[in-house]
This record gives sequence, structure tokens and C-alpha cells, in this order.
Amino acid sequence: MRVRARKFWLVLHILSAGAWIGIDVLVAVLVAIGMLGGNESRRGLAYQALGTFVWWPMLTSGLVCLVTGVVLGLGTKWRLFRYRWVVVKLVLNVGLCTLILVALRPSMPVVTAYGVAVAAGTPAVIGPTSLFMPPIVSLTALSLATVLSVYKPWGRMRRQSPG
Repeated sequence: MRVRARKFWLVLHILSAGAWIGIDVLVAVLVAIGMLGGNESRRGLAYQALGTFVWWPMLTSGLVCLVTGVVLGLGTKWRLFRYRWVVVKLVLNVGLCTLILVALRPSMPVVTAYGVAVAAGTPAVIGPTSLFMPPIVSLTALSLATVLSVYKPWGRMRRQSPG
């Protein structure tokens, strides 16, 4: 890959990862406001925003990060399956995008409805108490991916001998 192209894809990769981290921080803030925000109006609005606007920008930034990472892996000396740190980053990215689709997205209509109920002052039976886990898991995994990108530990993968 030529230098200009590599830099273009690298900038896109870094920007998408930064956006993903920023969205995760926003999720953590909205969850904290929803749980501890004081008045029902503020808490309900936080849950409604969380349920309405969070999963699709998070998935979009994750998929852009995945695509740009694959392009960089295929077009640079790092390759996709040559170094362990690249493989771990790939697995983390695919795993987080899968979690967004399988675990986070399906629960968002319930979170939005809960937010409407809270804002209206209607006592809700069950609140979305498990919402604090997604930003913790995602921010931990994305922080690990960032550290791997900087330190590039573990060296090359072993070549499999034929037979």
C-alpha cells in the first residue's frame, strides 16, 4: 500500500476508534444520569436518549473501525494473521460489534419505554439495571486494543508446518 493510502486508512481507523470510545463514554454518562440523575424528567430523558440514539452510531463506528483495520492489515506489513496483537484486535472488534447487535440493540426499545415511563412519573416495575455493563466491557476492550496498537506485544504467529 502506498504511503498516502496507508495514512488515509490509518486516519480513518484512528478516528473511528476515537468516535467509538467517545460514544461509549456518552453511554456511561447517560446510564449514570439515568440511575442517579435526581428528578424523573432528567432520568427519563437520559434513558430515552440512550434507547433511541446510541446503538447505531456505536455499531457504525465499530464497523468502520473493523473495515479500516482489515484494509490496513491486508495492505501493510502487519498483515491480518501475521502478528498476535493484530489477531487479538480483530477478535475484540468483531466480538464488540456482535455484542452491539445481539445484546445491546434488542434491549433499546425497552430502555426507551422505561425512559418514557420514568419521565411521566409512572413507577416502573423493573429498571434497566444491567446497562452499566456495556460501557465497562466496551471501554475495557477498546483500551486494550489501543494499548496493543501502541506496544505491539507478543511477536509473530507461528507458521503451521504442512502435514
